[in-house]
Amino acid sequence: MIIYPAIDIINGQCVRLRQGDFKQQTTYAIDPQQLAGQYADAGSDWLHVVDLDASRDGDNSNLELITRLARNLAIKVQTGGGVRTAADIEKRLAAGIARVVVGSIAVEQPQQFCSWLNQFGSEQLVAALDVRHHQGRWLPATRGWQYDSERDLFALLEQLCAAGLQHLLCTDIGRDGMLQGPNIELYRQLQQRFPDLSIQASGGVDSLANIVALKQHGISGLVIGKALLDGRFKLCDALPIAQGQTT
Repeated sequence: MIIYPAIDIINGQCVRLRQGDFKQQTTYAIDPQQLAGQYADAGSDWLHVVDLDASRDGDNSNLELITRLARNLAIKVQTGGGVRTAADIEKRLAAGIARVVVGSIAVEQPQQFCSWLNQFGSEQLVAALDVRHHQGRWLPATRGWQYDSERDLFALLEQLCAAGLQHLLCTDIGRDGMLQGPNIELYRQLQQRFPDLSIQASGGVDSLANIVALKQHGISGLVIGKALLDGRFKLCDALPIAQGQTT
């Protein structure tokens, strides 16, 4: 399993939102570049960066900062937020970003996203499907989680996988920032129905035991944000568990 320590950015600052609500923002004193350096020094191979300004408003003011992270650190970066066009993807890949995360367009215009899988390659794109549970179905939210779609998560994934999707980042919005544990059952269902997908779980991680549980279900990646920032556990303790060096 790959651990993706997460850095969410608003106005160049490290933040975390509670359940994706921009009105429930916690701002951390540490500089994003300093934090990224700490994660790299701890041994992480990957970094997950979310440009929340771009996700909400389409503003790319944080892209220069994210570019510095990708170019100056010995760590691979996947980043999302505000990716609306092929030019947005090209700009990020040219900046040295290893994988570009696409959320809203993958939900609202799945055919367009499928064409990007063919254009850029499935290894360089991640579909970010951030979901809420509603009347027995999982429905992806879009535009910085401000709008709920009517697309069923599993039906949408059938379409994207048929086009070659390889990497899925799925967040249970109800668990995000809550430190109440991830939705194991959601990820179990995803892994069972789409065994060839590389699934990244996100939302709610609060202990090292969560890593063990998700790993047992075959989940290949785990995005961790608030638990690391709030000191629930250290990245240097999480990485050996994810890599199977200890239980």
